[in-house]
Amino acid sequence: MHIAQLANFYGPSSGGLRTAIDALGRGYVEAGHRRSLLVPGPYDAWEETEHGLVVTFRAPLLPGTSYRMVPETWRIRDVLDRLRPTNVEVSDKLTMTTAARWARRHDGGSVLLSHERLDTHLSPRIGWRPGLVAGVNLLNRSLLRRFDQVVVTSAFAAREFERVAVRPVRQVALGVDLTTFHPDRASPAATRANGGTAATGAVGAVGAAGAAGAAGADRDGEVPRLIHAGRLSQEKRPDLAVATAVELHRQGFAFRLDVFGDGPDRAALQDLAGDAPVVFHPYVGDRLALAAELAAADVSLSVCPFETFGLAILEALACGTPVVTADTGGGRELVTLASGAWAKPDPRALAAAVTGVLARDRDARRKAAREQAECYPWSASVSAMLDVHAATGRRARVRTSGRARTHT
Repeated sequence: MHIAQLANFYGPSSGGLRTAIDALGRGYVEAGHRRSLLVPGPYDAWEETEHGLVVTFRAPLLPGTSYRMVPETWRIRDVLDRLRPTNVEVSDKLTMTTAARWARRHDGGSVLLSHERLDTHLSPRIGWRPGLVAGVNLLNRSLLRRFDQVVVTSAFAAREFERVAVRPVRQVALGVDLTTFHPDRASPAATRANGGTAATGAVGAVGAAGAAGAAGADRDGEVPRLIHAGRLSQEKRPDLAVATAVELHRQGFAFRLDVFGDGPDRAALQDLAGDAPVVFHPYVGDRLALAAELAAADVSLSVCPFETFGLAILEALACGTPVVTADTGGGRELVTLASGAWAKPDPRALAAAVTGVLARDRDARRKAAREQAECYPWSASVSAMLDVHAATGRRARVRTSGRARTHT
């Protein structure tokens, strides 16, 4: 097969979207298939790489973001005409969906890999308005009819498509790089002296100096280290992680929360943290450096209540770090009682979940976290997606055969 992967909003800081697309693409090539990647960028380019051809469309930055989107659908179809892939895999619900029409016209298979739930993704941006669900249902009905197969990554993500009941979706869990993200990455070098800034310029009152005598400190006087890694933007709900830290601080619990990431809400989050022991660090693009930070932590806070999967959760678990998450969303489906905890998306409830996890035996909780992550190797995701592509290819051939019989 020649699989063309297409995505808008794919860039240097795209996080989970880029990680998933790249991991699947590498897997396709390693399995003996041809892979092309079509994405927006600052300039037009065609580049051959060890993992296939990368075609970049010159596209503008969306206002106030670091993301780009290709507006001219004819350019996308023109490149597909030149590449002639047997299958298209679209990680986008906007302009890149034109690839489904191209595939149907050229007897190819088409797959939509849905990375977000539109209803929960849009609600914090535009407010929960009466027409939102109806509008999302209309779009999802169209997407289900346009693509040969829609793939979701969790039961939570499937529910918005199940509401319209046009045809079943396929659930394929994403994976995690179990070599890069590993408990052995933890080292004493993973300290906080790397450019972070505390919410008030120093660790808060129940911080380094008074930690030994405060609730939460261990026998050696070291306080538990919490971590949150992700985009600092409202749709990811980083405010819940910071508010949880504020609640722990209010209760007199000794800890430190390190926040890694950038985004439009950074200043507001620093204000929210106040004098709590919360330290803000820049986005970490180096995966090994991020793994070292995750592996050195005691608990990871990934608390977005409408995450459709949660690659950040798997990365923390793979590093042997238990995760506290919200009791709704796809992230909840990745965490077990042994490898972490969940609670309603409320600071007090999440704070109780954190202290509950920290009360468990450290070695046991770290072992359980790693074992849970090992259930999600990328090889399983790649194998499942190749099965999907093979099935859509057969469907395309049946479609072609049916048209041929009609015209004879």
